[in-house]
Amino acid sequence: MRYSEKWGDSIDIAVDLALADLHLTREQVTVTVLEQPSKGFFGIGSRLAKVRVEEIEPPKPEKPAKPEKTEKTEKAEKPAKSTDKQVHKEDGLEIVIEKCGVDEEPRKSSRPKRKRNRKPDKKNREKKEAAEEFIFEEVKVLGDRPEDLVEQSEHPAKTFLEDVVKEMGLNVTIQVSSNEDSVYVDIDGEDSGTIIGKRGSTLDALQYLTSLVVNKDKSNYIRVVIDAENYRQKREKTLEKLAFRLADKAVRSGRNVKLEPMNPYERKVIHTALQQRKGVTTRSEGEEPYRRVIIEPVK
Repeated sequence: MRYSEKWGDSIDIAVDLALADLHLTREQVTVTVLEQPSKGFFGIGSRLAKVRVEEIEPPKPEKPAKPEKTEKTEKAEKPAKSTDKQVHKEDGLEIVIEKCGVDEEPRKSSRPKRKRNRKPDKKNREKKEAAEEFIFEEVKVLGDRPEDLVEQSEHPAKTFLEDVVKEMGLNVTIQVSSNEDSVYVDIDGEDSGTIIGKRGSTLDALQYLTSLVVNKDKSNYIRVVIDAENYRQKREKTLEKLAFRLADKAVRSGRNVKLEPMNPYERKVIHTALQQRKGVTTRSEGEEPYRRVIIEPVK
């Protein structure tokens, strides 16, 4: 049974995101509310709504009972498998190269082999990729910085971040520029490393919280982008180089290369970098926040 769990400012928004992910209508699903939304206090401590949307499967016709399998028949039908897996770290990321094969030749069976129909799997993959592209549009931050940004001496984002860094005891300067639908924050100073955090985790958290503050009681969504010491551009270049190296490795070895879980923005960088790369394809698998990129050699 296909399902999708999504977060949103309200239950309806979370349900709509899940429906877009599954490409279904409300009549085709059941909705379970996992967490109720909460506004919090001045945007701080607020909680998003979380829902689980499951596809309603049509009733299946009853099939005649199959004869019970004995231990011997199960052993004959299931060949022993081994997983050839290599794990190493590259540019601070955990890389897994794996290929599954059959160690023992399966016993011949008198039953005719059924051809597997892989078209549904391909369709499901295309649906996931289409839904992921929708998410990517929400996290594009580099290469499209608007030219009409105006520096702001007073802004809710600047006030909030200055209060946060003051409580953290950090020595940084904050510059805010904005237009009608975007806010860009540049942070510099000796404590910028603390603002960035491990692989940008603190930076992403501050960006999320600042977005809640800026969009509080707003009818139109304003995108907030926070950068420190030009970290995001440097990170993007590092991920692009890593993507090309791992693509070459996938082609040489003929094996899938599995990266560690990344946020939607970093996955987008990998997908975009290898979009025109011949000999490989990329896809994402898993559920947030453990969704990761798989680089596959084209056979």
